[in-house]
Amino acid sequence: MKLLLIGSGGREHALAWALAKSPKLTKLYAAPGNAGIAKLAELSDLDVSDHEAVIEFCRRKEIDLVVVGPEAPLVAGLVDDLEDAGIKTFGPRKAPAQLEGSKAFTKGVCDEAGIPTAGYGRFDTADAALAYVREKGAPIVVKADGLAAGKGVVVAMTPDEAEAAVNACFEGSFGAAGAEVVIEEFLEGEEASFFVLSDGTNALPLATAQDHKRAYDGDEGPNTGGMGAYSPAPVLTAPLVDDVMKRIIEPTISTLAKRGTPFKGVLYAGLMMTADGPKLIEYNTRFGDPECQVLMMRLKSDFLELILASVEGRLDKVSADWREDPALTVVMAAKGYPGSYEKGTEIKGLDQLSADDLEVFHAGTKEDGGRILANGGRVLNVTAFGRTVGEAQKKAYDAVSRIDWPEGFCRTDIGWRAIARETQG
Repeated sequence: MKLLLIGSGGREHALAWALAKSPKLTKLYAAPGNAGIAKLAELSDLDVSDHEAVIEFCRRKEIDLVVVGPEAPLVAGLVDDLEDAGIKTFGPRKAPAQLEGSKAFTKGVCDEAGIPTAGYGRFDTADAALAYVREKGAPIVVKADGLAAGKGVVVAMTPDEAEAAVNACFEGSFGAAGAEVVIEEFLEGEEASFFVLSDGTNALPLATAQDHKRAYDGDEGPNTGGMGAYSPAPVLTAPLVDDVMKRIIEPTISTLAKRGTPFKGVLYAGLMMTADGPKLIEYNTRFGDPECQVLMMRLKSDFLELILASVEGRLDKVSADWREDPALTVVMAAKGYPGSYEKGTEIKGLDQLSADDLEVFHAGTKEDGGRILANGGRVLNVTAFGRTVGEAQKKAYDAVSRIDWPEGFCRTDIGWRAIARETQG
């Protein structure tokens, strides 16, 4: 099969790495890709926002399947246009992708399906939102309704922080994404991520993971797109996974199907483990980044076969097998991220890292005359296996120490919750 992979981040490098292992694959293209993906695929500078150009490329290259990695093309309706042109595509169409594209849309689905989630209000004016904040007090969570690259959520511990977050949204800090705001009750508990594949009717559970959103050690600093992750997440036990499937995932899929907008693709539930059981924080309609990296490391099944089953409506005929050993990834980011940072700095030492239980997935990189240059905020995902999370962490940070990139930084405590459990256990 000839495939086109859309995207350029660490998630897409992990997807390319998993797809490349399939005996079904004959040729992989990627647009735009990165320096790591270039070792697995033929890169194209195709403008993925130009849907007609993508369709023409697929016809010219005789593409059998398009795999869409990031959220923006999904919310923009790329899958709709490709499928309407007769091109098989993995990912949800525009209407069900609103589960990620609009926090208010997701809350409406939760209301309709009786899905456990935080209490909320939705507002399109600052005055109404500020009045709600003053009525409810803090802590409270302020969310830009639309896509904000993982940075449109503020967990406000004081009323002043909440009011500042509301004003930032309506003053344009997140562009059109902040034109409407969802304000939620603060949920106490531990967060975890849960992933399933859906074919519109059936849901196939994949795996659990835990992300580290804050920029600095000890979960301090601003929210980011994610500074590291590990899988599985011990907090999501097998009985809790069954509960999440029954009370959150399956009602979501059935509700969207009843609406005539069936969900096909990856459904990523961000969950809070509360005293009252799991509650949905938010949905994403694609693999998490950097959670995808640890999931793909642990997946034993043919990934291409699984996504074909999703596209073709036969997920009830396949299963996903996983390595029991945990995987952990450390994000190396450019100094200054998630604020302003420098591009074009050289990264050395990557060619010295090679082991069966280690992969370095490229996120924001480009190749220039044989040199690897930083080309984004989150730049590398150093990913390792271990018999325990602690062992995986040690291997990952050992590899980080051998990468020569003075302009980069990383957290030093990825996996701390799971390691604390291992130590106590």
